[in-house]
Amino acid sequence: MPLASSILNLKSPPPWLRQWGPILIGLIALYAPTYYAVATGLWGSEDQAHGPLVLAVALFLVWQNRHHLQATNSPSSVEGWGEGVPQRAPKTNPILGWTLLLFGLLCYIVGRSQDITILDLGSQIPVFTGILLLTRGWRAVRALWFPLFFILFLIPLPGPVVSAVTMPMKMAVSYVAENVLYWFDFPISRTGVILQIGQYQLLVADACAGMHTLISLEALGLLYLNLVKHDSLFRNITLAILIVPISFTANVIRVMALTLITFYFGDEVGQGFVHGFAGMVLFVVALTLIMGVDSALQVGEMRWRNRRSNFY
Repeated sequence: MPLASSILNLKSPPPWLRQWGPILIGLIALYAPTYYAVATGLWGSEDQAHGPLVLAVALFLVWQNRHHLQATNSPSSVEGWGEGVPQRAPKTNPILGWTLLLFGLLCYIVGRSQDITILDLGSQIPVFTGILLLTRGWRAVRALWFPLFFILFLIPLPGPVVSAVTMPMKMAVSYVAENVLYWFDFPISRTGVILQIGQYQLLVADACAGMHTLISLEALGLLYLNLVKHDSLFRNITLAILIVPISFTANVIRVMALTLITFYFGDEVGQGFVHGFAGMVLFVVALTLIMGVDSALQVGEMRWRNRRSNFY
């Protein structure tokens, strides 16, 4: 009897697989062609190179909160999903769930058939949200709102929008970099987005100070906020707002670093491996600035609370 029971248990799939297996198979069949297309095309460009990382982070966040996808009426845990997590029967929302699911599928059909990547990738948000509402309700949507929101960073912006925002950003980065270096007595001048330092000319390209770089850094900052999970609403809102100027500052530092490397070591060094490596340095600088500003906000908030408590 024990042997027969063990064989039956081996043949019986775990509860989470019975619940989500068909849904996962359907989603893989639906979006595997989409991700194959972007992996062999869109993600090969420098502007969208952050795509695989964004996808990996979104999947990790879903896995981290996987216990919210359980559905059981008992307080016991579901096998394979983390132990000791009390669960209640989900209160679903069929009307809104079906509305979002059908809308997302319509966007997917139009996007795939007409090769519109914005609709193709963007359809995931209403599709996933609709499935959660149909199977687990608002409780699961609230628990997984950030991974759903993070999918937005996978979606490429329309070309006219990127062009309209990128040029002013490049001009602003070039202007600040020129003035800072000139203030330190470097022989530098600027014509538009072209910096002249010594005998070298450097073009501030889209990858150095464009809209896509800002989006990547914004994703990094919001991910940091989600991971640290501050209880202070003031710190969360303030840091979220300051991510934009922090990203701009990191871009300025990157451009100045490349300019100085070119000035001291020549154009071949500045535009070779160091230029590609500067992209990694950009994210390190941005993360350092975010953590530094966050620490400053923490100190400021603690002092304000101490003064307020002493006053009362």
